[in-house]
Amino acid sequence: MKKLTYLLITFLVVFALATPSLAATKEFVADLSGANEVPPRVTDASGSATFNIGHRNDALTMSYILRVTNIQNVAAAHIHCAPAGVNGPVGVTLYMAAPGGGRISGVIASGEITAPDPGNSCGWITLDDVISAIRKDNAYVNVHTNDGVDPANTGPGDFPGGEIRGQIQ
Repeated sequence: MKKLTYLLITFLVVFALATPSLAATKEFVADLSGANEVPPRVTDASGSATFNIGHRNDALTMSYILRVTNIQNVAAAHIHCAPAGVNGPVGVTLYMAAPGGGRISGVIASGEITAPDPGNSCGWITLDDVISAIRKDNAYVNVHTNDGVDPANTGPGDFPGGEIRGQIQ
């Protein structure tokens, strides 16, 4: 019986050490909508961004998938640094394209982030800085649209400052 108790305690200790805590969350999601933009945008567009933290060759990485629905003229997508309800500067570029381009639905970008954009205005130097901001609810994704015709901000498909947005949680 003592041997069984010892094995059980050993198993529980090993399991506890190997199981990530809530503080060590490895997956984050942003639900994107026009209502989350500042100012809010009237649009039928929506989307999601999923981020997974991992390691490759002993280096910290963050893979991502950015999906959109019912949006047109996507010109860029970024991770910005700011809390909900506040606009902030770009920290990581997820997607860039020329203005125009028409309607799109589906995955528009995926990849692996190993560092923030060099010289970003968030002050992020390393991927750890980005992840720390995410864990503090101080990072969001937004998708910018641009029809390439002046003036800007004429409606869906033409919001260069962002058409859909979501806090990364």
